[in-house]
Parts: sequence; structure tokens; C-alpha cells
Amino acid sequence: MPILIPIDDPDDPRIAPYRDVRERDLVGREGRFIAEGAVVVRSLVAATGHRALSLLIADKRADALAPLLARLPADTPVYTAGQALLDRVVGFPLHRGILALGEQAPGPSADALLAAMPARARVVMLFGIGNHDNLGGIFRNAAAFGADGVILDSGCCDPFYRKALRVSVGATLLVPTARLAAGEDPLALLDAHGFEAVALSPSGGETLARLVPPRRAALLFGSEGPGLPPALLARARSVRIPMAGDFDSLNVATTSGIVLHHCASDAPEERP
Repeated sequence: MPILIPIDDPDDPRIAPYRDVRERDLVGREGRFIAEGAVVVRSLVAATGHRALSLLIADKRADALAPLLARLPADTPVYTAGQALLDRVVGFPLHRGILALGEQAPGPSADALLAAMPARARVVMLFGIGNHDNLGGIFRNAAAFGADGVILDSGCCDPFYRKALRVSVGATLLVPTARLAAGEDPLALLDAHGFEAVALSPSGGETLARLVPPRRAALLFGSEGPGLPPALLARARSVRIPMAGDFDSLNVATTSGIVLHHCASDAPEERP
């Protein structure tokens, strides 16, 4: 169990990474990130590779958080402070009462991630997802429905941004993730590893209900509005979700949940 370190000075240099969290989020943290809330911090502690460098908690929550703190390495600094000082340091009311400074594990290449997947697998591939709420929601769905990984293009926002982590309820820290390299052809990469690309679009050539998920399925989602790039859609198997009347738009995170549920429901209970 780490030793709790009381903090009574908001300018204490030991808690500098937690100061003005929102502003620090905007400029980036170069491989480090802030995890907010017990659920996300618990995922950080359980994650493979990612690690907690320190914690900052409200002193009134120390007893309730003791089981979580006990899972940390004994040398992890755990700073405690009164609620007023805590709010002053982070720059907003910290109702959840717990933050952690995390360090990202080096991510695999998209090629390496696909190569490590089982014979029957589902990967989510995202293009231009710039909204942190949507990205966090997609990661949450990927974890909930057993996706084997998520691959992002260069137009996607940072999944380790504090809000994306919070919306994902820590799933970003648990689902294997990679980014496409600059100039990498995503469909050629998928084909090289035996994955069939299933591209979601309101103008898809077949309905989701009729889709029998491929043994190795790559589920492709684009940003709301522009959707997937036309050149990519022209080369992939396109699928749509029928909607009532003239309505043809779903939130991309909602879409991912529907599609992942469909593919998970069709898969056998045990993978070979």
C-alpha cells in the first residue's frame, strides 16, 4: 500500500502535473495523460503497459479508495489534499475526488496489431473521428462487445485526452490500439492480414441485418457529416442501417454499438 502524502500548498512542485488540468489538456502531455475518476483510474491500474506515475485524491475519499490504492506499487506517490485546495489546483470542482497521472505504453504499429489477432477477430477502424465524446463512446462499445482492437487514422483525435478517457469509462486503456502510418493504405493492410473491410454508410449496398460477419472483420466508421472517404467506400463492402422515413443519420458512437452488437451476437461463444 503506498504511503499517503499530504499536500497543503497549491504550488507544491510535486503536484505540478495536476495544475490547471483543462489548459494542460489542450497543449498535450507528450506521452502522459490524466485519468479522472475511480473507474478510469481502476482501468489504468489494471492496464497492461500503461502505468500510473502518481495519484492526487481528496483526503475525505482516502478510506473509500483504499482497496484501489492497495493495488498500486508501493512506490507510487499518492498525494492527498482538502477539497478546496484540490479544486484550486486542478482549476474546476473535482467532484470525483481522484486523478492519476498516467504514462502511455508504446503502441504497436497497425500492421503488428493485426498480425497478433486470433483467427477469428473483429477490429474497429476509425477515420476522422475528431469529437472526444464520440471517440470515447466507440472505445466503450469496442470493449463491451469484445472487439480485438481499434485502429485510428491520422485525422482522429487523441484517445488519451482526459474527456475521451472519461467517456470510455477507461476502455481506451484496455483495448489494444494503433494508428495508421502516414501514407499507409488501410484496405491493403487489412487484406494482407485476411480481414474483410465492412464500411458503414447511409448509402451502403446491403443492410446490416443481412450481414453475416466475416471470420476476420474490420468495421470501418467515419466522422459524422463527411463519413468515410469516397475512395475508401468504393473499395470496401458497404453496409447501412435502415432508418424510419427520410432520416438517414445516426451518431457514430451509436452506430458502432449497433454494428458491434450485431457482429458479437453472430459470433460463436468460443473462438478457435
